[in-house]
Amino acid sequence: MSEAKNRPPISVIIPTYNRSQLIGRSIKSVLNQTYRNFELIIVDDGSTDNTEEVVASFKDERVRYVRREENGGEAAARNTGIKAARYDYIAYQDSDDEWLPEKLALQVELLEKAPPQVGVIYTGFWKVDKQKKTYIPFAWVNQKDGDIHKELLKGNFVGSPVVLVKKECFDRAGLFDERFRNAVDWEMWLRISKLYHFRCVDEPLAIAHYDSDNISFNPDTLIKALELVLETYRDEFAAEKKILARHWMNLGNLLVAKGDVKKGRRYIIDALKLYPFRIRLLSMAPLAFFGLYDKLVSKLRRLF
Repeated sequence: MSEAKNRPPISVIIPTYNRSQLIGRSIKSVLNQTYRNFELIIVDDGSTDNTEEVVASFKDERVRYVRREENGGEAAARNTGIKAARYDYIAYQDSDDEWLPEKLALQVELLEKAPPQVGVIYTGFWKVDKQKKTYIPFAWVNQKDGDIHKELLKGNFVGSPVVLVKKECFDRAGLFDERFRNAVDWEMWLRISKLYHFRCVDEPLAIAHYDSDNISFNPDTLIKALELVLETYRDEFAAEKKILARHWMNLGNLLVAKGDVKKGRRYIIDALKLYPFRIRLLSMAPLAFFGLYDKLVSKLRRLF
């Protein structure tokens, strides 16, 4: 135990909302870490179920329960956790996910040895839903370490349950943007990656469970979030025409599939004007017109 206390302490934050039936699994996976020197902050974002009772059942002095009286969303809950955190390293867990036992130990070892410009250590993970199991980072990710800002413009491959972040990153980059109801992580990593390097442990050290109740599955929030990201980072996307055209094509297909044909067609036309005659882009265009709505939503979910 004395050796563990000499290792740098970590603030682990789990935001949750009405997940009392699932959060126990997440808490257990944190408490079962081989790395022992941490506090676990459960941020209850105004739950109306028995979340507090479930958390209280864990008799461990490292567990702290923080309640928000009103539901403010994922970004607000994470910000509450950051403000409550006592330590200089912060890790996130989601209330329906789980870590493998060696996750924190491997990340701390890497971060302690890394040069000062490294602000985030992230790992691979399995993203599991009812249909399939997907390994992230995706195969299309070419730049996983160092300056990954341009790579992140393509889409998010740094999952919230697999990061270990220096608290100073939030001091410099700011807190999570509470305008976002989706793509909360993506926008934050885009911001931090302009200031710090990232380092990847390219092996699955967490399991992220997705179900139909997850807000990430809401196509309306996907559309709003992607439009907001494109606006927030307008200059960066303007310099990457191929990436921007793909995002416009995704937006256009989804809008047409939802019935907003006028706006959707405008995005599709703009995408083809910006980066014309690309077979991969053109092959995506029929998705919406043939009514493959679920397939398109699934495609976009993987980018967040």
